[in-house]
Amino acid sequence: MSKKIFSIIYILLCFISGYSQVYEPVKWKFNTRFLNDSTAELLFEATIDEGWYIYSQNVEEGGPIPTSFYFNEIKNASIYNKVIEEDATIEYNPFFEMDLKSFSDKTTFKQRVKINAHSFIIKGELEFMTCNDVMCLPPEYVEFTFNKSAENIQNIQKITTSAINSYIIESVDLDNPILNCGEKRQEQSMWGIFLLGILGGFIALLTPCVFPMIPLTVSFFTKGSEDRSKGVLRASLYGVFILIIYFLLSLPFHLMPNLDPEILNQISTNTYLNIGFFLIFMFFAFSFFGFYELTLPNRWANKTDTASNTGGIIGIFFMALTLAIVSFSCTGPILGSLLAGTLSAANADTISLLGLDIQLVSAKLSLGMLGFGLALGLPFALFAAFPSWLQSLPKSGGWLNTVKVILGFLEVALAIKFLSNADLVEQWGLLKRETFFTLWFLTFFGMGLYLMGKIKFPHDSPISKFGNLRISSILLTFAFVVYLFPGIIGQNWWSHKLLSGFPPPKYYSYIKKEHDIHVFKDYDKGLAIAKEKNMPIMLDFTGWACVNCRKMEDDVWVEKEVKDLLNNKYVVISLYVDEKTPLPEDQQDLIEVPTSDGGTKLKKIKNIGQKWSTLETLTFGNNTQPLYVLLSPDERLLGNPIGYSYGRDVNKFVEYLNCGIQAFKEIQ
Repeated sequence: MSKKIFSIIYILLCFISGYSQVYEPVKWKFNTRFLNDSTAELLFEATIDEGWYIYSQNVEEGGPIPTSFYFNEIKNASIYNKVIEEDATIEYNPFFEMDLKSFSDKTTFKQRVKINAHSFIIKGELEFMTCNDVMCLPPEYVEFTFNKSAENIQNIQKITTSAINSYIIESVDLDNPILNCGEKRQEQSMWGIFLLGILGGFIALLTPCVFPMIPLTVSFFTKGSEDRSKGVLRASLYGVFILIIYFLLSLPFHLMPNLDPEILNQISTNTYLNIGFFLIFMFFAFSFFGFYELTLPNRWANKTDTASNTGGIIGIFFMALTLAIVSFSCTGPILGSLLAGTLSAANADTISLLGLDIQLVSAKLSLGMLGFGLALGLPFALFAAFPSWLQSLPKSGGWLNTVKVILGFLEVALAIKFLSNADLVEQWGLLKRETFFTLWFLTFFGMGLYLMGKIKFPHDSPISKFGNLRISSILLTFAFVVYLFPGIIGQNWWSHKLLSGFPPPKYYSYIKKEHDIHVFKDYDKGLAIAKEKNMPIMLDFTGWACVNCRKMEDDVWVEKEVKDLLNNKYVVISLYVDEKTPLPEDQQDLIEVPTSDGGTKLKKIKNIGQKWSTLETLTFGNNTQPLYVLLSPDERLLGNPIGYSYGRDVNKFVEYLNCGIQAFKEIQ
């Protein structure tokens, strides 16, 4: 009997012995990796169970079935040579009486192809045999399809060293600048967001849905209780549970994996999201005006209210939950504002809190919600501990509706700001500086007329007399209206420093269309000029929708000494990280970037803003705006990069620029 026939009989016996049990020791995955615009590798990845192995493509006659690949359908592509396999283990097999190449654990076969980068399709099947030390399984056939088109090309694994290096300036050493000027690198603070949450909670207390609940609820806990200290404890628990409930509302946001370091910038400058916030805030505003009420489904309130009668700690928790649900019509818009303010914050994804590094962006919202719940729940605990304070509270009445309507006007003003963000990022030219001031002028003029009683809303009570607080509010509102008016006619002689960052920049205007500082908006062009003139560079990472960037330009850059230094001693390069203009197709990259958990992932660079934000993240380890970096023409770091908190002091900013000039002189 020949060796070949004997081998076939052996395989059949192995097949029969294993027939009573289903074995699947090999799992296949198929991926594509782009090497350049016209070349790709088809990857056949095998994961093999422990104790099993598959064979090489090259097996002598009389041996086991080799691993083989068959390409049946090829469109817009052509095959290079043969499938490449990894180095195999070579061992003598006593049954087949020959040396055999085999693979165990994991292995990848690669087929290089020439393709059309926009679309191609390759179909076929592979054949392989799996064996262990006691038996072999019959040959298996697995079909494969590689199908890539223009719509999903961004998901292809295209990793090129040149693309990665183009976003890393190798000569920049953040730990060793030429001179130690500027500020040392440090983690971003979260306390601003926490205070924003507290402010939102205190505002919510003054709404008609929440304010009357303070005396009613606290009296319920303390009245009639033989043990007053027990009543105080229960009311205090009520306040604590309010805090916990609002904190828990943020937990779903912790489930967002693989966030980019510049996720906040992407969110806050997303056109559709800003338009969405505009519509939502307008919807909230008309609710505050009293045209309709925002409520959650009645069955939610009924179920929680029923559960609150259970008694004990659980009952107190459900009473707090009932308050959160019933008061949603007033707290919902404020929570929406808090969410928007949190998402617009320009903080890095890694923050330091109580000595711990928290890397999820959602921690910002959690801290904001914690502050909101603290401010909302604290009065219940305090008034329970000191019941006499309840007598000093003003009685609820028409004044609460007035507060609610004023909040509605403020929501309109915020809505205009979000619409302005979308217009700036897309450069539509619909809401230029003069138009923005006109809309805010009309909004606050309307608020002034409302306070005077000239405008009425559905739930307003008649004004019997004008108290000192109302008169003061009227005067303050119309003073602000007068303050806004020069912006409508585009007059530079009137300072709007109080609003720095809210209106569009001065050069986004119908009247004045140039920046006060001569700037380049492309890094390579600015670098070429710096080399030609042998001048240092001030790199300005900025954004169209960046509030603090506008504050720097409106308050600091306009100072004569600063303006002279930037125009005469530096080449200024402003890189807008939220610029949505698409890059030419041949400049779009898919690169590997680090993730917060120490791994890497792929990132598609599709527009100009992504290009500059990636440069800022990978080279300068930062993603806040504004960020100012001083470089020499040979791209060496002259001083520590600084941000808004340092640069908003004019004297410090001048000192920083002069320090950069001194550092540049030292390396000449």
